[in-house]
Amino acid sequence: MKDKCVLVTGATKGIGWAVSRRLADMGCHVVGLARQTQDIDFPGYLYACDLANAGETEEVLRVIREKYPVDGIVNNVGALDHALLGEIELAQLYTAFDIHVRVAVQVTQAFVSAMKARRDGRIVNVCGHLGLGSSGHTSYGAAKQGLIACTRSWALELAPYNITVNAVSPGPVETEPFRAAHPIGSEQEQRVLSTVPMGRFARPEEIASAVTFFLNAEAAFITGQVLGVDGGYSVPGNH
Repeated sequence: MKDKCVLVTGATKGIGWAVSRRLADMGCHVVGLARQTQDIDFPGYLYACDLANAGETEEVLRVIREKYPVDGIVNNVGALDHALLGEIELAQLYTAFDIHVRVAVQVTQAFVSAMKARRDGRIVNVCGHLGLGSSGHTSYGAAKQGLIACTRSWALELAPYNITVNAVSPGPVETEPFRAAHPIGSEQEQRVLSTVPMGRFARPEEIASAVTFFLNAEAAFITGQVLGVDGGYSVPGNH
């Protein structure tokens, strides 16, 4: 992967930050997109972009497309929400699909033509265990399942061009937003821990390891797959 150029969305926090650091350590040129870019010692080229704004996103992608030959894409950006059926606002539903599906489509389409011309490319979509079903997460879970559908459709479309498309589906991950909602020793923490057979939360670096595996040359014959990195959460019979 040395000298390959990889674009990462949501690149300055949590999983995106861990992926960016790991790619840089592997000798990649990392191009990051994030809403907040101030005072961040990013291991590559960082662009400020509100991905919720499709027009702004298109302009930033145009700039990147003109400057960098993007070899790989990590569609990582996401936003968690919570609402029970009967309380879901349509705006909330639209926002979930916008940030998880529209952004992935828009970012990937910006670079896929060049990948097809080179007959080489890697695309990894970061999904999530809540897409398997979780009380209060209709919008988020449905959007993440939509991203899995994108993964499999794109894999079929792009296989003839030697472009692989896979997804990583993390379980609960030790990130700042997660800890804010699940403080150490809290009932919320114990409730989530009880669903993970390994009895702990993932580290962002563990998710990054799976993402970079799919980007690597050793994974060249793997496409259309969803890899759960979830401590056994998704094993049938766990729930």
